[in-house]
Amino acid sequence: MKRELLISKIEMLKDKMPDFVLEYYQSKLSIPYSLNTLYEYLKEYDRFFSWIIVSGVANEINLKVLEKLSLKNIEAFIIYLRERPLLNTDSNSFGVSQTTINRTISALSSLYKYLTEEAEGLDGEPYFYRNVMKKIKTSKKHETLAARAENIKNKLFLGDETQGFLDYISNEYVKDLSNRAKSSFEKNKERDLALIALMLASGVRLSEAVGVNIRDLNLNTMVVEVTRKGGKRDAVPFAKFAKSYLENYLAIRERRYKPEKKETSLFLTIYRGTASRIDNSSVEKIVAKYSQKFKVRVTPHSLRHTLGTRLYAQTNSEVLVSHQLGHSSTQVTDLYTHIVNEEQKNALDNL
Repeated sequence: MKRELLISKIEMLKDKMPDFVLEYYQSKLSIPYSLNTLYEYLKEYDRFFSWIIVSGVANEINLKVLEKLSLKNIEAFIIYLRERPLLNTDSNSFGVSQTTINRTISALSSLYKYLTEEAEGLDGEPYFYRNVMKKIKTSKKHETLAARAENIKNKLFLGDETQGFLDYISNEYVKDLSNRAKSSFEKNKERDLALIALMLASGVRLSEAVGVNIRDLNLNTMVVEVTRKGGKRDAVPFAKFAKSYLENYLAIRERRYKPEKKETSLFLTIYRGTASRIDNSSVEKIVAKYSQKFKVRVTPHSLRHTLGTRLYAQTNSEVLVSHQLGHSSTQVTDLYTHIVNEEQKNALDNL
């Protein structure tokens, strides 16, 4: 979603929100949460508040209503999400996915945490202290690390495939395009290559890559500064193979996109004749179209997994990989040990 359209949709949702949600929004914007995240959260609040009214739980939305909501109320809302007929579909499917429900719970938990711990009323105290969301647990997919590794290993560009993917975009992708598609590709080729190379070389998340400003990139030290989850700033080193792609993009950025002086975003797109920060969905489409032609359709997160796996294979250090990826512990990086062990097994089988 283009930035201007996203902001417009956010403003429409804000007009429907009570004052305490607007305070929450302002607080999280200053951390900063990404606009995409805040937009998704506002949509969740709008759906939740509508359900409260329609279901008869309350006649209006205010702090007292949220404070008094029971565990049974929240469970009823989750059941409603799980069992309601899906809209805009010809299938007979019911309910949203567990992933969507988990996102709903995460959004509501964030709002309740703000209201019960972070907000300050006139007396300097939070608005209330009873947090019903602490009684709700998200349901995660039960899957061993070995099973996860098996599911994602074919969606990684390991070894020579990392450079092979970039070479394919540089030299091969254009060959089957129409003249119109070629024009669009050539216009954004350097940007797309720089963006994908940075993710493959650093393992930064999609939102982190999109949020990079020009001043955050240092090609001399090979470090990019990003905003991690929770608003934490981090300096992330990246592999040297990305440097030439970033240099090529920076060489044409001003001339090709003609950004205004106030536009500090590193990765730009043109929307209605104006250069602005590229958004998450555009990057997802970029990665999908190139990867599908090269090998298999993947997401930006697969590029992150690729870096994590390659780095573990080189260092055999979960601690180093967790630092590189911005994880708070090595628990998440256990996944890469299973992928690498499988790769080692395949290599032995081929001896």
